[in-house]
Amino acid sequence: MTSTTPLWLYSGDRVAPLTETVAAIGPAEFAAYQSLGFLAVRSLLTHEEAEEAIDGLATVARPQSPALVEFEAWAQPDELDGDDLLDGVRKLMWFSQHEPRLTALARHPGIISTVARLLDAEPALAQDMALLKPPGGGREKPWHQDKAFFDIPLGTPVVGVWIALDEATLDNGCMHVLPGTHTEGPVVHFQRRDFQICDTEVQVHRDTAVPLPPGGVLFFDGLLHHGTPPNLTTTRRRAVQLHYVPAETPQTPEQERLGVFGADGKDATC
Repeated sequence: MTSTTPLWLYSGDRVAPLTETVAAIGPAEFAAYQSLGFLAVRSLLTHEEAEEAIDGLATVARPQSPALVEFEAWAQPDELDGDDLLDGVRKLMWFSQHEPRLTALARHPGIISTVARLLDAEPALAQDMALLKPPGGGREKPWHQDKAFFDIPLGTPVVGVWIALDEATLDNGCMHVLPGTHTEGPVVHFQRRDFQICDTEVQVHRDTAVPLPPGGVLFFDGLLHHGTPPNLTTTRRRAVQLHYVPAETPQTPEQERLGVFGADGKDATC
């Protein structure tokens, strides 16, 4: 498959350092999170836990699923199962309440304890999602800010938790971030390849890639600019992303969010 993504958007010239485990996160690591907007950890899930999460996704990734499942146009979900079924899925959402292994993942003690410290509050799960990149055609998720998708008060802190279930590499679509952009406020988004920051506004010179082994995790601020390039390799790149906010965070009207981030650029151009 030929990618339509401008690959110059993802240089990968810099690679983020990894903290070994969540138990090794100390004051220096939390200070770095506040400054950079992200914290990458090499080992969170065991091999068995990562495999259980994949099996859990395959269980809910089916027609008539209680979760939200978006299949690629070419997929034949009634004829597939396991890894082959997941290869046909573009996006899964709202699955943790329907599958015990995914419920356990969203409640993982290492995640909850770390997010509570980053939020300085009791965390509540605001969203669960899996964006899957099959071999030879997993699509890009363009540069964006996650808070552009949440109808919550603008000042509410959001912590994203991106968990690699397969090895996430520079070639198969690992996460890329722009360190420090979480301190620069909301950016107008446009509906182009997705709801995204305009390509010409991406500060590519700040690009930092975050390759992770299976079971590795990236914690990041909801205003951090981030994206993932396409997977044009022969390997799978599957990941789960969870978002947490302080407990009892209220919902706000969609118009308030779009008034800040833009329904399609507001009064800006792209």
